Amino acid sequence: MNSKKQHWETVYETKTPQEVSWTQSKPQTSLDFIASCNLDKSAKIIDVGGGESLLVDFLLKDGFTDITVLDISSIALEKAKKRVKEKFGEKSNYVTWIVSDVTAFEPKTNFDLWHDRATFHFLTAPNDISKYIQIVEKFVSKNLVIATFSKEGAKKCSGLEVSQYNEESLTAQFKSFKKISCLQEDHTTPFDTKQNFLFCSFERV
Repeated sequence: MNSKKQHWETVYETKTPQEVSWTQSKPQTSLDFIASCNLDKSAKIIDVGGGESLLVDFLLKDGFTDITVLDISSIALEKAKKRVKEKFGEKSNYVTWIVSDVTAFEPKTNFDLWHDRATFHFLTAPNDISKYIQIVEKFVSKNLVIATFSKEGAKKCSGLEVSQYNEESLTAQFKSFKKISCLQEDHTTPFDTKQNFLFCSFERV
């Protein structure tokens, strides 16, 4: 098991959602950005770095029927899968769970919407950033919603170095997409600290 995977398996094995900074009881900003894309309920949506995020629950409640959740941690996805199955029963079959490092991800389909609030800012090596962008360029047919730590945000998260972005530097990464809108917001962690995020939505050119 590589060190990156080991790190995240340990995090999800040893910590509850209330013990990690990224937990949200309702990912409202992500949901607002997704709603603004005006997708059909049958649209193919992927949540990258989904972990134990509740985004998938809200997407199912909203009536979406083709959701993929990708994460490097099999432990995180097993916990999320169990929660969704208990909560939604048959509807949980609308979700595909994929354990993969995003830079090694080989999609078997195109996605109408790629959502990422958890992964892109953890890529710090130019080669990893480049691989991520290549996958997005090749497999995202319509919309991209991405959130990263802003220039005023955390410099480290979960003990790891992160990349910070502003509107210009994030937009510059995705050349096949047109920026629709961006906003910065403070995320309040479960332990009542603040982390500043940059959210941007893009549309395929």
